[in-house]
Amino acid sequence: MEEIVVLIVGAGPSGLATSACLSVHSIPHIILEKEDIYASLWKKRAYDRLKLHLAKEFCSLPFKPHSPDSPTYIPKDMFVDYLDDYVKTFNIQPKYQRHVESASYDEADGKWRIEAKNVLTGGVEVYVAEFLVVASGENSGKYIPELPGLDSFSGETLHSSEYKSGAKYESKEVLVVGCGNSGMEIAYDLSNYGVQTAIVIRNPVHVVTKEIVRVGMIFSKYVPIFIVDIMAVLMSKILYGDLSKYGIRRPTKGPFYLKATAGRAPVIDVGTVAKIKSKEIK
Repeated sequence: MEEIVVLIVGAGPSGLATSACLSVHSIPHIILEKEDIYASLWKKRAYDRLKLHLAKEFCSLPFKPHSPDSPTYIPKDMFVDYLDDYVKTFNIQPKYQRHVESASYDEADGKWRIEAKNVLTGGVEVYVAEFLVVASGENSGKYIPELPGLDSFSGETLHSSEYKSGAKYESKEVLVVGCGNSGMEIAYDLSNYGVQTAIVIRNPVHVVTKEIVRVGMIFSKYVPIFIVDIMAVLMSKILYGDLSKYGIRRPTKGPFYLKATAGRAPVIDVGTVAKIKSKEIK
């Protein structure tokens, strides 16, 4: 059993940022990471053309702003380099391949008891901490719905986390199921490679640009969210018009309200809407 002041679950950007802040204040802590590397989502599961959807001023970690000469919307590889440098700067050393199996709080002792399986040894490690930080990520798990007949489908099926580039699908037909940010950008990437692309859109979704989000995030510091939502929806209507004729319905609640209350992010358009309108994407 190991006792520590703070235990952090997850070595993604949030976990790394927490570790850096604790280190600056000389607070002992441990990071447990289930993968064999930090920032695994960025290093293993991000597609090639990915860039930050938010401006760099909203995506810098504590004590280390992005370089002034870096692009406003940082490409994946540049952001990974930034994280690598961040880890070196603050000497962050996660314990890898630890799967947290349970965490319980002892009211009498005022401490957390965490059990984690060490994948390398197969043993279970026990940690006791005064504070527990869960930084495992809101998009860390992949979900594939059960579809009748999918097991007999002769073509390739894959989750968006396994997608890298449309190059391997040239001259093929691909159906993208889901119109979140990953689905919409993957559809765009496929179309750029000449792939016959179709996308299934089920739920209403807000479609905005990176610039709309940037303006909204700046204004949200000074005015209520409902005003920011009015501005964002108005700008979206001016830019895109009525998208319902293309199967894209707008939710009744605003984009920033939905993100704040339900965790539902708007779709940040990278050019997909224009391809849907031109029927390059069906």
